[in-house]
Amino acid sequence: MRLRSVQAIAKKEVFHIIRDPFTLALALGMPVIMVIFFGYAIEFNMNHISLAVFDSSKSQGSRQLQRSFASSSYFQLLPVHSPAEALQALDEGRAHAALLIPPRYVEDLRPGSESSVQILIDGTDNSSAGSILGYLGGIQQKVLTDKLGPFREPIVIRSRFLFNSELNSRWFVVPGLAAAIIAILSILLTALTVAREWENGSMELLLSTPVRPVEIILGKLLPYSVMGLVAVFFVFLMSQIVFAVPFRGNFVVYLVSCLIFLSTYLAQGLLISVVTRKQQLSMQMAMLSGLLPTILLSGFIFPVEHMPRFFYYLTMLLPARWFISLSRDLFLKGASLQSVLPSFLAMCFLFFLMIGLATRKFKKDVEP
Repeated sequence: MRLRSVQAIAKKEVFHIIRDPFTLALALGMPVIMVIFFGYAIEFNMNHISLAVFDSSKSQGSRQLQRSFASSSYFQLLPVHSPAEALQALDEGRAHAALLIPPRYVEDLRPGSESSVQILIDGTDNSSAGSILGYLGGIQQKVLTDKLGPFREPIVIRSRFLFNSELNSRWFVVPGLAAAIIAILSILLTALTVAREWENGSMELLLSTPVRPVEIILGKLLPYSVMGLVAVFFVFLMSQIVFAVPFRGNFVVYLVSCLIFLSTYLAQGLLISVVTRKQQLSMQMAMLSGLLPTILLSGFIFPVEHMPRFFYYLTMLLPARWFISLSRDLFLKGASLQSVLPSFLAMCFLFFLMIGLATRKFKKDVEP
C-alpha cells in the first residue's frame, strides 16, 4: 500500500464533498437536528397521565384521595359521572387509567375493616401501564401516611439509583444518540457518494489508474472519518451544554472508540455501494442494515438482555450494540479501559471484519 496514493484519493474525495452541498448539509446539519429532536422527544418517565375519576362516595376522604393523585404531578384528573363513562374515556383514549371510588370508601376505612378502590389501566401500551403501576405504590404509601400518620414498617427498603440518581431519560438517551447518528450518517455518506460514482462512470476511470483497491477504500474512508468525528464532537458538545449529561470517563478512550465505530460503518457503506452500485438501492440497503438495527437491536431503546436468545446473540454482530454500552459506561459510570475492554475488542474485531469484506468484494468486482 502506498500512502501517496491513499492521500491522492482522499484529496479527490475532499473536493467532491466541498462541491456537494447536500453531503455537507447531511454531515454537519443532521447530527445537530437529530440530537435535539431525539434528545427532547424520547422520554421514558411518564407525566400528565390522564386519570378518569368516578367518585360515588363524595366524601372528604374520597376528595383527599383524589388530591393525593393530583398533587403527585404525574396524574391529571378527569371527572366522570359513571363507571360506563370512565370505560368510554379509556376506550376513546382520553384517559390512560380510571379510578372508581365505591360509596362506602370512608366507612370501610375504620379500624378493623378494609377499604378498596378500583383502578382500571389501559394495557394497550405495556410500558405505560408498567409506569402507572409503579406510581400507584407511591400514591398508596402517601394515602396511608396522610390517614394513619407516620408508622414504622417491619422492614424498610431504601433504594438508591447509582450513576443516574434522578432517572433522567436524557442521560440515558443522549450517549446512545452518538451511535445512531454515526451509523446513519456514515453508511449514507459512503453508500450514496460511492454509488453515485458507479452510476456516473467515474469509478471506472479511477480503476483504470495504477491505484490499488485497498488504497481506494482507505482513501475514501479518510475524509468521511474526519467528518464523522466532527459530528461526534457536535453531539458531545450538545450533550454537555444543552442536556447537561455528565461525562465521567476517559475522553481519549471515547474518541478512539468513536473512530473505530465510525470506520466500521463507513466500510459497511462502501460494501453496500460495491454490491448495489445504485444510489436508490444503496439508500434502501443503508436504512435496512444501519438505521433499523441501530435503533431496535442495539440497546439504544430496548435492553438487549431482555431479548430472546437468538436476537441477543444476533446483536453481538452489530457494532452499535458494543458502542452504546461503552458510551453509556464512559458517560455515566466513568468506567476504566479495563471495564470497557470487551466492548472495545468486539468493535475492533467487527472493524477488521468489515474492512476485509469490503476490500475483498471490491477487488473481486474490479479485477478481471
